[in-house]
Amino acid sequence: MPVRFRPDPFTLMLLGCLALGTVLPASGQAATLMSGVAGAAMALLFFLHGARMERRTVVAGLVHWRLQLAVLGATFVLFPLLGLTAGLLAPTLLTPALAGGVLFLCLLPSTVQSSIAFTAMAGGNAPAAICAASASNILGMVISPLLVALLFHAQGGGFDWGGVGRILLQLLGPFLLGQALQPRLGSWLGRHKALTGVVDRGSILLIVYLAFGQAAVSGLWARTPPSALLVMLAVDGMLLAAMLAITTWGSRLLGFARPDEITIMFCGSKKSLAAGVPIATVMFAGQDIGSLLLPVMLFHQLQLIVCAALARRYAQGPETAAPAGARILAPR
Repeated sequence: MPVRFRPDPFTLMLLGCLALGTVLPASGQAATLMSGVAGAAMALLFFLHGARMERRTVVAGLVHWRLQLAVLGATFVLFPLLGLTAGLLAPTLLTPALAGGVLFLCLLPSTVQSSIAFTAMAGGNAPAAICAASASNILGMVISPLLVALLFHAQGGGFDWGGVGRILLQLLGPFLLGQALQPRLGSWLGRHKALTGVVDRGSILLIVYLAFGQAAVSGLWARTPPSALLVMLAVDGMLLAAMLAITTWGSRLLGFARPDEITIMFCGSKKSLAAGVPIATVMFAGQDIGSLLLPVMLFHQLQLIVCAALARRYAQGPETAAPAGARILAPR
């Protein structure tokens, strides 16, 4: 089946909010009110995620150690190292703001829904994917803000370490409260999944609109040449290709079975837009976060297109699953 290189509906909505924020940015009391609504929606979103996630999934995600270490190492060690390397392109090929956005992308946790869906489609270890993606997101609420604070502070980033505490208060706190109420609310939320979907997408769209409205007012597009945007596209593509190759070959070198290899590849090569938006909003409050979110939004679409194609190749069988380079260099 040929790959259809077209954005999914949510990506089209994201682009629409980006364009709307650029042309008609919110200002004054309207912007203040919308920011408050977006913050409340994010807290509600993490509360719903906590209330919907079964306790056994959370516990299993934290104790299934060998596969979890492989995914967490790819997500929070290898990715940041690549992000720091990409920073060498600034200021000659990438603007400092976009280089910061690429680094921020590399510090985020993995996705949940798409990682699990692609793993199942490819014939991988779906239960392990649920655990790995859940662990990445739960631990990412602490690890990602700490990495952001550490690396951006080391590079002269413009925010204070109090952002880590605000993340714990505004995101981890509601999640833990949701976990405490999961026995009472979990089954009801399982029957009303559309509620979480509306809050999830609605809050992200609202924050993207506000972020790019603020970015347009501060002159993001005027100080970002088209060549830098093209370089950012190439960097995002190279990051994704590098992590797909590293997780594939690394899984084989470590002796993981094929279903676990699939899980590690799909969970270890992705980054979560749903986590990136609130982290950027809280830790860089009052600043121009449009440039931070541009690489994340682009990577979001790239990973959906590429991983959908890879999942179909894996589903066809082991002989056609991995890219040619992986088949040549992987241990026999």
